[in-house]
Amino acid sequence: MGSSKIAEDLRERAIRSFLDIFILAELKDAPKSGYDFIRIMHKRFGMLISSGTAYSSLYSLEREGLIKGVMQSRKRVYVLTEKAERDIKIIVKVNEEIQSFLRKILLLSQS
Repeated sequence: MGSSKIAEDLRERAIRSFLDIFILAELKDAPKSGYDFIRIMHKRFGMLISSGTAYSSLYSLEREGLIKGVMQSRKRVYVLTEKAERDIKIIVKVNEEIQSFLRKILLLSQS
């Protein structure tokens, strides 16, 4: 397996693993539809996620009370809830811990 294939696989795995956090971060700016997330992911990361993947994440976040679907101009868009606003602050704090953890893992693998 070539290094570019490994890099691409890891990149895709990270994007899929953090799709929920990506959605929450994107909703800080403005309400968005499921299609908007698919388009943004493709434009920003060159990765085409299926509508099933996008809507599964959206429905999961909605069940958790982090986002709310509302009708806007004949389409369903999602907005952050107050709970999500609080959770995003925690995620930002934990981000540094995650980065540190990954650096430690990579340093160990180089030893």
